[in-house]
Amino acid sequence: MPYFNIVAETTESTVITEYEPVPRRSDSYQSEAELEKEFIRLLVEQGYTYLNIHKEADLIANLRERLEELNNIKFTDSEWEQFFTTAIANPNDKIEDKTQTIQEDYVKVLKREDGTSKNIRLIDKKNVHNNRLQVLNQYENGKAEGAKYNNRYDVTVLVNGLPLVHIELKRRGVPIREAFNQIERYQRDSFWAGCGLFEYVQIFVISNGTLTKYYSNTTRINTIKDAVSGKTKKSKTSNSFEFTSYWADANNKVIPDIVDFAKTFFAKHTLLNIITRYCIFTSEKMLMVMRPYQITATERILNRIEIAHNYKKYGNVAGGGFIWHTTGSGKTLTSFKTARLASQLDFVDKVLFVVDRKDLDYQTMKEYDRFEKGAANSNTSTAILKKQLENPNAKIIITTIQKLANFIKRNQQHDVYNKEIVIIFDECHRSQFGDMHTDIIKHFKKYYLFGFTGTPIFAKNAGARKNAQLMTTEQAFGDKLHTYTIVD
Repeated sequence: MPYFNIVAETTESTVITEYEPVPRRSDSYQSEAELEKEFIRLLVEQGYTYLNIHKEADLIANLRERLEELNNIKFTDSEWEQFFTTAIANPNDKIEDKTQTIQEDYVKVLKREDGTSKNIRLIDKKNVHNNRLQVLNQYENGKAEGAKYNNRYDVTVLVNGLPLVHIELKRRGVPIREAFNQIERYQRDSFWAGCGLFEYVQIFVISNGTLTKYYSNTTRINTIKDAVSGKTKKSKTSNSFEFTSYWADANNKVIPDIVDFAKTFFAKHTLLNIITRYCIFTSEKMLMVMRPYQITATERILNRIEIAHNYKKYGNVAGGGFIWHTTGSGKTLTSFKTARLASQLDFVDKVLFVVDRKDLDYQTMKEYDRFEKGAANSNTSTAILKKQLENPNAKIIITTIQKLANFIKRNQQHDVYNKEIVIIFDECHRSQFGDMHTDIIKHFKKYYLFGFTGTPIFAKNAGARKNAQLMTTEQAFGDKLHTYTIVD
């Protein structure tokens, strides 16, 4: 029996529900040049504008035009010069600073000639379709002073004139690893050359036509132990091939061929959502890009919250659900992004992230803090939990099952019970959950209840446990919203 009779639902999920690959694989574009041409044709077909430029001066002129268009402004030459050299191509900015600009500080202040100030957005994160997507190829970035080689890059996607996605192609039959190694060379030799605009790239895509993968542009910290002294030292390293990911549909079916990848990952709303919503710039200055199953789970929960709010289905299992993601698949990252985006919904008062005492909320707090310093509030006592629940600025609260149970026992009546609260349980299969579930549904009137688990309880294994009265995960939370198991 469905909970909702939905008349219209958005088709703009970031991850396509089910993708049927293009049946016929063309063998006519085996060469790298033909593969590149076909790839660009697919992007243009989807609404990208092809830009026939190959030099930095033209790239900068185009950037100026796109930012004028996005911000409905005309820069004078001196305004543009000052804005470009301080806000965009500041010689003191490293890759981490440029990543922070795109992910967090994308609104810059322009000092106008008449003395006034104006905010200039480099990217529109609220209305992603206001951003202009362009594609260029064979861009030369090697003749700039100090560059080692005369490099020509395969394909680059510009968002409002800034190169944010770079694609390196090899012909079919060549190992995909060679495309990865090529990007490593560019990072060493020339992305920083000239005005360093290619250091703004957020996502790399590598393909040999048959296999296609993506990964974030980040610097990772390696800890190396000295064999003689026994001391550990940290060294910066660029990406590792291990961190490259395949794209997939919502059923976890991998989409490896460049033709299918272009039609799904590079669909305009998908690419823009990944850049603006599903990248995380951590407190350690690392850029992480979410995997398709993480994005799907996050969007299924957000979608369920919005529909349940519209249909007034909060306060029961119709307004909730559970995510079955195997251990080690990055549940903390998924739950963090879900909590973060849910807390930004206008009608949601708070997001409670509930863990078991065994998983000490301090650990979860440290994880959340890694993703974004101070984004979540953790509590050391029930009294502090009460204060946080009463503080309108504490939007995401991490607490243990035990503290939440104590709060409910001590506060049979409280204003928070009438507010719209999203409650996310980590490892929701734990047996202590039974009593907690009863307390929540008895007191909270407008809850949206979600669980993440690696081992859900189904009817067939509930009775086999010591407590035969144990609820199944579905009885406690509602529908299974997404699955990503060890098989996947």
